[in-house]
Amino acid sequence: MKPHRKVGTWTFFRQWLKNPLRVAAVAPSSAELAAAMIAELPDDVTRVIELGGGTGAITRALLEAGIRDEDLLVLELNEELHAHLHLRFPRVPVLLGDARELPQLARGHGYLEQGPADAIVSGLGLLTMPHPLQRDILKAAFACLKDDGVFVQFTYGPAAPVADAVARALSLQVRRGDFVLRNVPPATVFVYSRIRG
Repeated sequence: MKPHRKVGTWTFFRQWLKNPLRVAAVAPSSAELAAAMIAELPDDVTRVIELGGGTGAITRALLEAGIRDEDLLVLELNEELHAHLHLRFPRVPVLLGDARELPQLARGHGYLEQGPADAIVSGLGLLTMPHPLQRDILKAAFACLKDDGVFVQFTYGPAAPVADAVARALSLQVRRGDFVLRNVPPATVFVYSRIRG
């Protein structure tokens, strides 16, 4: 195991102990889960926003997949995890803030000056959130996405992470992606997009 992975795992676990409802998992995402998330991005993807960067497992995978530092925007609510990401990825814009305020934060940073993102990947614990909070986060996210952009979310267990009523209210369709057994805990990837026409 690489040294930064050990540090990241301990940092993540410590934050989970402090606030298990806010930090959705007990361990960082696995390489297999990161790969499953990346596989759901559009073929021509160049600009990506990541919600809930955690310790950077998916951030690293996005960069390795060819997303340029300046074309990736990472949002993290937890101050210690934000500081960890800032140190680990010094050339990537890493913002401290709430996903409900994504449009304001992205505009304030200047990210949206180049246009909306092609995709958003999310490690937020949407499944455990109240429906109004889910709605506010998804509404903010899709305000930063191209019309044909995708919102890629992983969750633990078989249930879709966004309530059907929330998806309907926002005119979103959902598709189930891969189930990743080699993650702690096992996870399923879901892809949300706007209903066209």
